[in-house]
Amino acid sequence: MLPTQLGALTADPAAGVPEALELAGSLDHGLVDGLARVSPSAFAGLADAFSASPLRDRVTEAVDKIAAGSVSDEHLFVLAGARSALFGAVHDALLGQADAALGRTRLPWPGRTGDGAAAGKLLAGSRSWLRELAITGWRGVDHDLVTAAGQIIEASLAEPRLRRLATLLDGLAAELRACSPIATMDRLPVRRWGDLWSRAMLLAQDGGRATLSEPVTGRLLLLGADVHEHATAVQVQVHGILETPGAAPRLVRTSVAAPKVDTIVGPAVWRLFAAHPVLLGALAERLTLDVTDMPLLDSGDLVWSDARAKAGPSADPFATARVLLAGAAAPAVPPLERHPARIGEPVFVEGYSAGNATFTLGDQTIAVDTGRLPSCGPLTPQLVAASHACIGLLRWDDGGWSLQPVAALTMVKRQPVAVHTTDWALGPTDPKVVKAAAAAGDAVAVLRERAGRLLRK
Repeated sequence: MLPTQLGALTADPAAGVPEALELAGSLDHGLVDGLARVSPSAFAGLADAFSASPLRDRVTEAVDKIAAGSVSDEHLFVLAGARSALFGAVHDALLGQADAALGRTRLPWPGRTGDGAAAGKLLAGSRSWLRELAITGWRGVDHDLVTAAGQIIEASLAEPRLRRLATLLDGLAAELRACSPIATMDRLPVRRWGDLWSRAMLLAQDGGRATLSEPVTGRLLLLGADVHEHATAVQVQVHGILETPGAAPRLVRTSVAAPKVDTIVGPAVWRLFAAHPVLLGALAERLTLDVTDMPLLDSGDLVWSDARAKAGPSADPFATARVLLAGAAAPAVPPLERHPARIGEPVFVEGYSAGNATFTLGDQTIAVDTGRLPSCGPLTPQLVAASHACIGLLRWDDGGWSLQPVAALTMVKRQPVAVHTTDWALGPTDPKVVKAAAAAGDAVAVLRERAGRLLRK
């Protein structure tokens, strides 16, 4: 990335972004006290914003009906769709700004449709619970309202076509339960809960779009990985460049996830992915991967299967980034994924001056988000601060761009060393960490032994 490119991103956001976010915020604040208590003029700006769009009539009707005290599933669906459209417009403006600065080509959305049939009664039950949340408002949520979703969530988790919606509802219910009593909270995560509610409302509609894929065969060159860790789950999202015969290189992702408990932290997290030795080995040893008939979704996500992958020769991710990243085509973004929070574009930066959580190129500075560095890898804020080249994910949050490092060329004992977040995927290599892990014991092995003992009873 050159200084001029960085400057284009550190300038003001695309035109209209602050206004669109403020408008979406009016709906989010309406959900705080509930739509049953919303002011008749609360969503007037929302109707005006869509006056020149195909949604004009439906948004106007929904706003008028809610202001009159009539809240139906259809009206809530329209509000959720309008909110999603606002964030989608913000996402498109920001991603277009990033693509222009990076000179990145993005593939068009194919617009394919599939069989979206799903269990109607379970969808209706989900919409009913979401309607009660919207009418009651976050401040009015109590234990009874949260637990009312239990049966619907349990039944939906057993239905493969509804598992995405069920997981989302389960997470929302868990957050509301953990925050109870919400009425006494000083500050609510208004936008986050608004995101979860509106996404769930859209997923809970009949005839949703099915996910389509095509098999691909080629060579996968890894760039780095982002680790999303929570108390009960962990996901490793790998970014790479896929080379297929007769086609230009393209950016792809693949993810693997596992359940966990909050006592499994640090390098022990990698033990949870024992079912993916090929992927872990390639991450730790920086190898290429030959994939055969691996399903590739329209979103650019490979549906990972170790059985369809074979480790190849080594490949330096920094060399891959220098040579191929600038010319690799980026995937299209699915309609429901168009949100600024999901932007995470792989970039390569070098020749900068590292400061206190910043990189400076010429007279331009970009924030470096070291708070996202996972505890299961060796990459630390100190190593990032001593680096001179970095592979990272370009993100937009809280009104500005930032860079999340996933690998850095840095100085260790006065020697240049490449450090990646995934270097410990096959186990820690730092003697101090190995000694500390041995002293703490193997939490994963202990929990598996206890689980096996319970199952044998």
